[in-house]
Amino acid sequence: MNLRLTGIGVGVLIALALPLAAATAGPLSDEGRGGLLTSLGLRDDERGGGARADGARPEPKAPETDTRCGPELSSPEGVEAQTCVLGEAGRVWARTYYRNATGHPLDAVLTLMGPVGRTVQIRCPLTAGDEPGTCETPKEAPAGTAQARGRGLEEYSAVAEFAVPDVNGPLLLRAGSNSEPVTER
Repeated sequence: MNLRLTGIGVGVLIALALPLAAATAGPLSDEGRGGLLTSLGLRDDERGGGARADGARPEPKAPETDTRCGPELSSPEGVEAQTCVLGEAGRVWARTYYRNATGHPLDAVLTLMGPVGRTVQIRCPLTAGDEPGTCETPKEAPAGTAQARGRGLEEYSAVAEFAVPDVNGPLLLRAGSNSEPVTER
């Protein structure tokens, strides 16, 4: 009987102590403010990556990407797309997210237009299928004067045009980034 009573007592103590220990330890990661793993020396950077065994410093944090996207659009033929202008570390580029559910290969032309008349254009062949994909222009340093280089993404716009790959192929969808901005970081 004494053994039973001791077992029940230990079980009650564990049931009371476990939630209390978890509450005082805090979350596993506080995004750079510490946390259980940091206080135990298991993590030493703000992103939550661990220290490397060879003693090397963890990789630096990636720069933030500013994004300005137009609305998600779709055509009756089965093309869906959303076009965005992105900026990161002084570079600007355009990206379109698409889905080609037409059952036929298509061509997309993505154009990035910036201040002082700068235009970058790229052609992307789209395979037939319902899988989502992306097409993007090269990352460019802003052109022009120092005043033009200091402008934000609102000075840039992008347009993606989706068509049948034929000389006289019909335009199926045009998606742009210049609608009401949706800004993400």
